[in-house]
Amino acid sequence: MDRLIITLDGPAGSGKSTVAHCLAQRLGMTFLDTGAMYRAIAATCLDSGINPATQPEAVRALACRCRLRFDWNVDPPRLYVGASGGDRDISPRLRDQDVAVSVSDVASMPEVRRELVKRQRQIAVDCMRLVTEGRDQGSVVFPDAQVKFFLDADLPVRARRRAKQTQGDGGDQNEQAVLNQLRRRDWRDQTRPDGPLICPEAAIRIDTTDMTIDQVVQRLTRLVEERAPGASKGGCSC
Repeated sequence: MDRLIITLDGPAGSGKSTVAHCLAQRLGMTFLDTGAMYRAIAATCLDSGINPATQPEAVRALACRCRLRFDWNVDPPRLYVGASGGDRDISPRLRDQDVAVSVSDVASMPEVRRELVKRQRQIAVDCMRLVTEGRDQGSVVFPDAQVKFFLDADLPVRARRRAKQTQGDGGDQNEQAVLNQLRRRDWRDQTRPDGPLICPEAAIRIDTTDMTIDQVVQRLTRLVEERAPGASKGGCSC
């Protein structure tokens, strides 16, 4: 089976996680949510009494020793962490508001990013056919990926999507609060020195503002088939 890596980068609320998951399903490939890895570190820090905004050394130490394991036998994949003791399914915790607020602090730490980039590349070695999404996948982690996409959307639309998502997960954030949070997150992601959010070289830019998830997935599937004929052949590789 030939190795194939498809990257989807973009800001929060652009639809990349949902689209990447659906695209992986359609192509019979493994789906890697790298944002979940950073959220898992943030959640584990908070649950361990570590404040990512004021205790960067403790965050770095935890990130290096914390085990992260995806279970690709379920759909969507579950993420388990094991900082000490047995593994814990942290998936239900990842969208909580305190994690959403803290994850940017975690993701801006160069040592944490280097550690997780190393793990993401190992996952690609283990899973030959991978659809991976994040903010630096096509630019830093997999610059030689066969197909790269950059998804974007107008900020108010992204805020509306994220607010709806948090409400569906039991949160109570209003749209304006989410918009302000996304604006701050965009600035931090775009200006951090390690793995900043950019449109990767040779990436296909897709504006999802006026598109449904199904429309985006259909378009990406067609583009993948054009650039990697036969991409839909074969099952999940993990």
